[in-house]
Amino acid sequence: MLNRNPIRIALIDDYEVVVAGLLHMFANYADRVEVVKPTPGGGFRHPVDIALYDSFGRHSVDAPTLQRLLSDPMVDRVVVYTWNFQRALVERTIGDGASGYLSKSLTARELVDAIEQIHAGRAVISPAPKATNPTGGNWPGREEGLSYRESEVIALITEGLSNAEIAQSMFLSPNSVKSYIRSAYRKIGVLRRSQAVSWGMRHGFASDYVRPQPAVVPA
Repeated sequence: MLNRNPIRIALIDDYEVVVAGLLHMFANYADRVEVVKPTPGGGFRHPVDIALYDSFGRHSVDAPTLQRLLSDPMVDRVVVYTWNFQRALVERTIGDGASGYLSKSLTARELVDAIEQIHAGRAVISPAPKATNPTGGNWPGREEGLSYRESEVIALITEGLSNAEIAQSMFLSPNSVKSYIRSAYRKIGVLRRSQAVSWGMRHGFASDYVRPQPAVVPA
């Protein structure tokens, strides 16, 4: 599908490395998509075709953030980009007004194709992911050897969530969460939760961490 003008996409995520990874995925498709960034306050100065909401480090799909994007007159459509494909969550998110629900296992080409279909007016829900890590992109802690799931667990621990809350957020069993915690702790060299929180704060896992903005077009 060809577009006369590139689709304007805003990447919604607090983590600079995640945004940078998405920018890298879109780099070869500049004729089809144009990445813009929100203002420091989280709004947009100019219309955005699609707000791509990345759920990394979030407590599931954060309802207030989703509603803010859906109610923003500058945003035409909102698309969720995630690993969590529990049927109830997908149905609720689409029912709330999201125009797409896309898997992080999509290749860059598949992601751009899906975005173009959504921009054309079609609601797109991609197949549930089977891979354990994103096809492209990056995540905090990857350079320290953390898998994507381990990194998400550390992000949620840094945010103060309990094991039970993490299990609910990530749609995992409590035993799976404990397994991810053990392997993540071993990789980052900590023994206790307080040490993991301190490590996360030092490595940019806190939501109030001031992250540099990538060089993209202002919205």
